[in-house]
Parts: sequence; structure tokens; C-alpha cells
Amino acid sequence: MSRMYVLLFLGLVWACGPSDSTQTDGKGKKQVELVLDVKAQLGEGAIWHAEKKELYWVDIEGRKLNIFNPSTKQNQSIEVGERIGTVVPVKNELKAIVALQNGIHLLNLENQELTFVVNPEDSLENNRFNDGKCDPAGRLWVGSLSMASQPEAAGLYRVDTDGTAKRMLDKVNISNGIIWSNDHKTLYYTDTPTLKIKAFDYDKVTGDISNERVIIEVPEEMGAPDGMTIDAEGKLWVAHWGGSCVGRWNPETGELMEKVEVPALNVTSCAFGDEDLGTLYITTASVDMNEAQNEQYPLAGALFKIRPGVKGVKADHFVNEITKL
Repeated sequence: MSRMYVLLFLGLVWACGPSDSTQTDGKGKKQVELVLDVKAQLGEGAIWHAEKKELYWVDIEGRKLNIFNPSTKQNQSIEVGERIGTVVPVKNELKAIVALQNGIHLLNLENQELTFVVNPEDSLENNRFNDGKCDPAGRLWVGSLSMASQPEAAGLYRVDTDGTAKRMLDKVNISNGIIWSNDHKTLYYTDTPTLKIKAFDYDKVTGDISNERVIIEVPEEMGAPDGMTIDAEGKLWVAHWGGSCVGRWNPETGELMEKVEVPALNVTSCAFGDEDLGTLYITTASVDMNEAQNEQYPLAGALFKIRPGVKGVKADHFVNEITKL
């Protein structure tokens, strides 16, 4: 997500305050650790592959899919040739489903070949796909944004396991974080410039959503809500663009329970990983900062991690039942 879009809508230039330590502060508070100082332009889309024990994440503007192995500390970068909004592994296959600027594709991770699936926004030349995840039934949900900063010009889509797509929400500004409750009955979703996180009733069988309501309103001084994930206790972990932090939010009460400070202005996504799903990996961006901000946040664009004391849940993968390919 680009900061200029948020500025257009709300004029946000706030920060939660960075941390410059990778251990603990003087009071024993946990601090994030630097994992990769890679200077990603627009790091995003973090998701943990529990079977392969690897972290998938993207650099949207760098047009790269990254696969990080914590055991070897190696980060494989795959050039995809287009802006890449999100990635989700394909269940039981050495493939991933990726949302590129020109549509949804299957990416063969062995030979790096792309196979086109569908483009539900092929008539919207100024839009690109942004964040997305798979639901408990293995369908991909992915949203878009207007690169021309046109308000309410984007949408949220559901790509079913057979590769067909359906528009689920209209009049979206910047589609971002999406995750499902642990009982599979609720979808949580954020349209970043609104500073609100919404909930919908979710039907796993049909893939339908209903009963839209606002559950969290993010204060302007915390920056704008970007990517998010959920922990085993059902609490939401939200990356804050322009806010230098990840917040842990209670979706039942709308309360901010905890704040993890990150030494980067624009924090973009987070995902629980490692063997016990007890490590929170955090992506950041280095784009859209002025000279003073570049000096203040030299680690912008890096990948970070922290052991927050709570575990995550396994991410859902795409179920590939596409027969036309």
C-alpha cells in the first residue's frame, strides 16, 4: 500500500514511535529483532507455510515473491514481472496463487512459470490488486486499489477453487487486511483510509458474507490499518501504515490490547510462523518517505520478528480445483 493514497484521503503523518533495540528495553519490554535488512520497496503479504516451514512475502513495487527459510536464513526472490499484491501457497502442490497487476495467476515454484487464472478487474486499467488471503474453504479473497487515487474505485473479490471470480464488496478505497475468526464464522476486513476494521458474518459452505459492522476504529495517531493476522486467542494483530507499530486488537470490544513498536515508519503486514507458530514476522516498506524520515528509519523495508508470548494459527492454503488449465 502506498502512503500517498492514505495522505490523499486523511492526511496521515503520524507515528507510534520506533524502537531502536532488537532485544529488550531498560524496563524489560520485548523489542523486535531484525531478520533481513533487504530494503524492500513495499514489503507485504506475509504468510507462513507450516509444512515447508517457510515465510512467503512479497515486495509489491519490487515485483518479487520472497520465500524466507528461518533454518537456513536464506531468502529466495522470484521475479514475477508485475506488481504483486499478495501470495498464498497452493495446498498439496509446489505452487502458489499470486495476485499480479494483470490478474490472478498460479506460480510454479519449481520452474517459476506463471499460468493465468482470472482477472476480475480487466476493465479497470488504473487499478491493481493488493492484499489477500484464503478462507477456511480454500478460496482466495483479494482486493484492489486505484493507482490514480480515485476514491471508492476498488473492490474485494472471491476467487473460488475452480478459478471463477465474484465481486464481494464495491466502493472500496484501499483493500487491505483480511482474516477469518478461529471458529470460521466471521470475516474481518479493513479498507485502510477509513481507519476502520469491519466484521462480516461468513458462511464457509457458500462463501457468502453478510451483516457488515464496524468493530474497531483506529485513532489517527496510530497510523492506518494495513495487513493483519489472528492469534490462537482470537485477537487481531494489525500492521499500522505510518504508525511504526503492530497493534493487538480485541475484535469483541474494539480495545487496543498491546502495541509492538517497529523501527520503520510504514508497517505493512504480519504473520505468525516458526515451528510453534510463536514468532510474529513483520514486513515494512521503504517507499514514500522524505529525507528526514529516511534518516530516522534506516531499516525501512526490512523484515522483522518478535516472540510476543502468544501463538498464531495455521494459514489456509488455496485449494486448486481448476480444470481449464
